[in-house]
Amino acid sequence: MNIQKYMAFVKAAEFGSFTKAAEVLDYTQSGISRMINDLETEWGVSLFERGRAGISLTSDGLKLLPQLKRICNEYEILMTQIEDLHHIQSGMIRIGTFSSVATHWLPNMIRVFKQDYPRIDFELLLGDYTEIERWVLDGRVDFGFVRLPSKAELETIFLEQDRLLVVIPQNHPHVNCEKFPINGLLNSPFMLLEKGAKAEISEIFEMHHISPQVNFTTWDDYAIMSMVENGLGISILPELILQRIPHKIIAKELEVPAFRNIGIAMRDQKSLSLASKRFLEYLSYRNRD
Repeated sequence: MNIQKYMAFVKAAEFGSFTKAAEVLDYTQSGISRMINDLETEWGVSLFERGRAGISLTSDGLKLLPQLKRICNEYEILMTQIEDLHHIQSGMIRIGTFSSVATHWLPNMIRVFKQDYPRIDFELLLGDYTEIERWVLDGRVDFGFVRLPSKAELETIFLEQDRLLVVIPQNHPHVNCEKFPINGLLNSPFMLLEKGAKAEISEIFEMHHISPQVNFTTWDDYAIMSMVENGLGISILPELILQRIPHKIIAKELEVPAFRNIGIAMRDQKSLSLASKRFLEYLSYRNRD
């Protein structure tokens, strides 16, 4: 590698000796001499004057020395950064996520992870299922939390099944029923949560051949909760987002239980950065003990 030849030149110039440069760089004296000769031949200049008293830089060598020192210093910085990455002392993990995971899973995972790796930084991109899959495929994020099944070209890890619950205001007629009847979805204005092309709530409608009165559509879970609380209608939301909510609403399981499968998606787990691979080992910390 040329960088080794540059280092040989810089050390020989510093010590005024091929022999001392060889000792420092763990080469033979003839090896250092050969590398210097290679540079002189490649560049068509004489770098050192050789005599009985030793070696000294030529005028051309003096002109080139500062730049070659900078190159060698930058190379050493680069190698240090690469070494840090191998020991995951520093780096960036980019995650695509949707609101319920960002709110209820990631904070505890990141907190525990940063206790072990405090210099790893995070970038979270909040989106819907379709956006997150695209970010993963485009390399915008290292991996993403998605609804499974995902695109066939993505490698996935199943995490858990999340119940889909009906949310109603506190004065709703079905507030005392044990499970919410499917036909009850037709009796109130419906606030539809859609997270991209993969719309699990619309799939519930299709499965039961019903068409609720959809008055409002959004991918923001909290906007839905606020509207339900204010008596504007009912909705179906994932159980995960309904943890520790400030809104005065009631959650009911459907008479025919419905779920979404949450998982991790990535292009190729083997090609993930070392920091990202290590973070996946902290998935068990997504739920607080």
